[in-house]
Amino acid sequence: MLSPVTGMVKQRVLVGMSGGVDSSATAALLQSQGFDVIGVTLKLWPQDCVNRAEDKCCGPQAVMDARSVCAQLGVPYYLVDEAALFQQKVIEYFAAEYKAGRTPNPCVMCNQHLKFGVLLDRARQLGCDFIATGHFARLERDAATGRTLLRKGRDTRKDQSYFLFSLRQDQLARAMFPLGEKTKADTRDVARSCALRTADKEESMEICFVPDNDYGKFLEEAKLATKHRGDIVDTAGRKLGEHYGIEFYTIGQRRGLGISSRDPLYVVSLEPATNRVVVGDESTLSRDTFTVANCNWIPWETPPASFACSAKIRYNHAGTAATVTPGPNDTASVKLHAPARAVTPGQACVFYGGDEGDLVLGGGWITRG
Repeated sequence: MLSPVTGMVKQRVLVGMSGGVDSSATAALLQSQGFDVIGVTLKLWPQDCVNRAEDKCCGPQAVMDARSVCAQLGVPYYLVDEAALFQQKVIEYFAAEYKAGRTPNPCVMCNQHLKFGVLLDRARQLGCDFIATGHFARLERDAATGRTLLRKGRDTRKDQSYFLFSLRQDQLARAMFPLGEKTKADTRDVARSCALRTADKEESMEICFVPDNDYGKFLEEAKLATKHRGDIVDTAGRKLGEHYGIEFYTIGQRRGLGISSRDPLYVVSLEPATNRVVVGDESTLSRDTFTVANCNWIPWETPPASFACSAKIRYNHAGTAATVTPGPNDTASVKLHAPARAVTPGQACVFYGGDEGDLVLGGGWITRG
């Protein structure tokens, strides 16, 4: 397709459309910049979750909104059914992690396998040069190494680089994040300027497939976990009570333990082998050393023997100064310069560095060891 302005062939971009304001503004921005835009929504929900909140990215209302936005912009729109893969790579992973005494992060897995996995395959099939999403993150090319670098979004309150740490170089090289330099308010202004129906749509902060943010209820209703009894013990192994399944507890949890104590007690460990929930006082929640597995490195093919960084142990964590020592088999040892509360197995630990502290160096998954 020729650009009417330059007469040159337009670059074609596949935009992942979630039905929200961010992806809508992404499509509008790219179109205004002269790209040939195609909108695609991945249908991720199994039939038993169509009745969940309609404004979620796995709901029918989201599809209607995405289709409407593409119609307003005059760009092609496709709905692609990937429910089976979503079930395997995200929902079954989600349940398996809880059963193993870990706390999962399904958004990272969805980005890796669906949004920048399947979507990238669809982009190739449709002759697209790039894929774009509404993530608040930035990309740049390192002229010295030829690698694609990932940085935090300018709007630090909305930065989503944490969820993108596991993307490989081939995925990053064909990705576009047009909102990376913008604030959330800017994004809504873009949508309003195009009179898009999603301009003032409320955003959801919950896991898209878990209604009311009640993951335990979801696991039960989806028949991915059933309640079963086990012991709640203190750090010395003394039984204090009983639980109804380690899948329904998380590190740092205080409420809902069903035990009495003079001082507040928190979940400090989940033991799938013994089916025990271990509790302790708040001081037992702090750690300054741990290991991460399945590491992905972004600026380097092979990371340095050790490096200083800021380690973010969960999405809403501010980050703590740390020294990271990569090890064999894509592992790394992390030494925090100050102990952190509730370092949780199964969560992603993402490393940041660079002159402004906004460069994603890589990350991995926190292990129990």
